[in-house]
Amino acid sequence: MDAAIKECRKRTKAHYNLPDTERFDLEFVTDKPWSAYNWYKGGFKSLIQVNTDLPLTIDRAITLGCHEGYPGHHVFNVMAERDRINAKGWSESSVVPLFSPAAPIMEGSGNYGVILAFPGTEKVKFEKEVLYPLAGIDPKLAEIHATVTATARLLEHVQIHVAREYLDGRMTRISAIDFMEKYGVRSRKRAEQSVDFIETYRGYVINYALGQDVIADYIERQATKGQGPWTSFEYILSTPIAVSDLIEE
Repeated sequence: MDAAIKECRKRTKAHYNLPDTERFDLEFVTDKPWSAYNWYKGGFKSLIQVNTDLPLTIDRAITLGCHEGYPGHHVFNVMAERDRINAKGWSESSVVPLFSPAAPIMEGSGNYGVILAFPGTEKVKFEKEVLYPLAGIDPKLAEIHATVTATARLLEHVQIHVAREYLDGRMTRISAIDFMEKYGVRSRKRAEQSVDFIETYRGYVINYALGQDVIADYIERQATKGQGPWTSFEYILSTPIAVSDLIEE
């Protein structure tokens, strides 16, 4: 995790001028409905907690490092404090309601941060050369694992369907877990955790997959106009916007 986060930070700082004092602490926790969480403490500091209830696959190191840290939630909050709260005096930016128009932007940008920081084959290359040896896993498995996880990622919208059906009473908890396990291609325990998340955060689940779709579509459109992806992403992080502001009419 440390090596992955260090690389995420290095790649982000190559494009963004972050405060010298920014940092975060990493903790491992249990008994949570989520896999990881960023608690922004102010003063350009975050506490990132990683849930170890279920084994973490090696690709999650970079995914969590980008989503919770760089260029995801941590950078989002650092820019908000520096550019909105401190520079402009917008104290309202110090409060981010969990269920708000900003939620798809925050979670979607967190997810897209992986693609931004590790485009193309760069993620699997770094995993193969650095993370696999650190973890004591055969690097020859890296490309196979990357192919499998990329294919499974196409099924992320399954959780949105399950959430709608379960919360609207058309699925029982058991049938929701069964559906997640079969069509979401997850272990039984991970499927159970997914439904735990739905029970805790309800409609919040839409923010991840759909939020990423909106972010990706916007950045791709801006690219056709000659704007680089890091510049487009910085606009999303640093500007108070809603999803409707990013969708092409």
